[in-house]
Amino acid sequence: MKRYLTLFFKGAGMGAADAVPGVSGGTIAFITGIYEELIHSIKQFGPRAFGAWRRGGLAGLVKHLNLAFLLPLLLGIVASLVSVAHLVTWLLEHYQLLLNAFFFGLVLASAIVVGRQVGHWQWQHIFPLILGVCAALWLPSLLPAPTEASQWVLLVGGAIAISAMLLPGVSGSFLLLVMGLYGTVMEGIKSADLALIATFGTGCVIGLMVFSRVLSWLFHHYRLGTLLTLVGFILGSLPQLWPWREMVSYRLASGDQVVPLDYRYLMPSDYSVITGEPAQLLTAVALMIAGLVLVMVIGERSPSPFKEDRPHV
Repeated sequence: MKRYLTLFFKGAGMGAADAVPGVSGGTIAFITGIYEELIHSIKQFGPRAFGAWRRGGLAGLVKHLNLAFLLPLLLGIVASLVSVAHLVTWLLEHYQLLLNAFFFGLVLASAIVVGRQVGHWQWQHIFPLILGVCAALWLPSLLPAPTEASQWVLLVGGAIAISAMLLPGVSGSFLLLVMGLYGTVMEGIKSADLALIATFGTGCVIGLMVFSRVLSWLFHHYRLGTLLTLVGFILGSLPQLWPWREMVSYRLASGDQVVPLDYRYLMPSDYSVITGEPAQLLTAVALMIAGLVLVMVIGERSPSPFKEDRPHV
């Protein structure tokens, strides 16, 4: 029962993070030590599941799909999306600077926790790290411009967003924002628009089936390089969370939704002078430290993502 509750709360953390543009639920899975088990468990859904069911019945299917792990995690994600996500989006609207400060500390600490598990760093480790940073910075610019939220757009958007959510440091919510779908999807979830949720959810399922297999193959064949690249993804997401910044260019999506294109990153003292808004330095720094400490504590108690044994699925 304790494991199920722990997985539920980890899922709730993933759901809350996925609601914030700039933060990835994959980061939460990464720092809580469940990332690889999550990827390998999702990969189990496919034609082989029918073979497991024929050989072992319902018990064999449950074991093959690792449902004892996935179900409480999924329940936590869903519960968070329909409850905690409302609070997070409200905080994002009214206290964006402070919320960004907290998540900046959280994401920075997650890179530190994973990075120190590498042990003896070597010069060749720099290359996958830089690759991850560059990919995280450039990915949004590769997406199509905002368009109307037709069924096909929602389907493709769901596949792209869920694939990003599996990557620590790459925010699926931010990519939805870039595609002009963030407001539509969040309002659809809040208002329980079943048609929208079904279309978007189908895209998510397709993205999960495809991308989880890609990640699982990379972990199996290029384990250390893949993990170092994911650390780079985490580091590359930090500019999106820097609290003191000024938007210098944007574009409008459907419904006059503002999609940021570029920011100017400022020091706290310059932020107050340029924007005329309080920098809230002490509170923001305190929240950064709180995020750092929270992740350090979780990281110490969670299994290392660099462990060599495979999860039992």
